Amino acid sequence: MQHHGSPPGRPIGLEVATTAKALTRAFNTALARAGGTQPIWLILLSLKQQPRRSQLDLARAVGIGNPTLTRHLDGLERAGLIVRLRDPDDRRNSHVELTDAGDELFFRLRNTAVTFDSRLRSGFSQDELDQLRGWLALLVNNSSDAARAGAGSC
Repeated sequence: MQHHGSPPGRPIGLEVATTAKALTRAFNTALARAGGTQPIWLILLSLKQQPRRSQLDLARAVGIGNPTLTRHLDGLERAGLIVRLRDPDDRRNSHVELTDAGDELFFRLRNTAVTFDSRLRSGFSQDELDQLRGWLALLVNNSSDAARAGAGSC
């Protein structure tokens, strides 16, 4: 049953959520083929942007909790992709650095991300991409307005 004044078709929030899940799945598949995962890609990217980050700074930059980051870093360290160096001034703190193998994986995953982004852009003009970015920003803005007002579902 449709509410009075509701637009026809599926709710736009559902369309966006379904699209986001499909894109995330496809990106994760592409990263897995290149030997990585999305958290690993974000960690390596952060370390490439700012080498020798503290573990706490890295957790903030990547947007994951420190315990989860620690598990990822343990795996990366075992695989020889990073090294953790104790801070001589604060033994509770450690800095994380990429090894040569970690650098190699970063470039492989970066190529995967660039190729994936090119595939997503396929068939769009630059004006259309700019317009899409504007629409997505408007959806984010509208969703925060809706959340503040306690509006209904997607």
